[in-house]
Amino acid sequence: MSEAANNFDPLAYTAQDFANELDVSRETYEAFAAWEALLVKWNRTINLVSPSALSGFWLRHALDSWQVAALLPSAEDAPNVSCLDLGSGAGFPGLAVAIACKARGAGQVTLVESAGKKANFLRTVIRELDLPATVWADRAEKLTPKPYDIITARAFARMPRLLTYAQPFWGKGTKAVLLKGQNMQAELTEAQKCWSFEHDNRQSRSDPQGAVVVITGLKATRPAR
Repeated sequence: MSEAANNFDPLAYTAQDFANELDVSRETYEAFAAWEALLVKWNRTINLVSPSALSGFWLRHALDSWQVAALLPSAEDAPNVSCLDLGSGAGFPGLAVAIACKARGAGQVTLVESAGKKANFLRTVIRELDLPATVWADRAEKLTPKPYDIITARAFARMPRLLTYAQPFWGKGTKAVLLKGQNMQAELTEAQKCWSFEHDNRQSRSDPQGAVVVITGLKATRPAR
């Protein structure tokens, strides 16, 4: 891991650090760079991310989101993997997952974003980068329930409510890969009051207080509040 990533310094972590550290293909690197350029352009008129977060794109957004994309099953194991990203915002981590699906030559991502301007931004990135993804520009509750292989989210809702949103899209073998911050353990404890599940917590590579939480075997035990 680069020194900047070890120090969790978003301003010091560069595009070259991202490319070198993760050994991604040129096409994948260029897709992230094009995404950043579109984000900078759109952010002048639409508040997609804060200026400070934008300046730290490669650590706070690219590396953070790639942690989720890196957990996709191989194309050989799941050639038609279906992914659902809840509360996509500016595309973190859903667009990164779509970039990974394009790189592996298989898979499809549905990004859920109810804010119209943000949904338009997502559609623009998908079109210009030719990504295997679609946008649902409405609330998640209005999306037709069906099982997805992977469910992702970042900064969308606290764990109990997030699992409530995810449950209609849960099937046999579904896995949720969630980016969580310093309150992760408290959220898990709260969620376990109304949900039964297995979880694997992995230290975030982009946030010293964050974690990538992988949830399997989700079952409701009582209604979530």
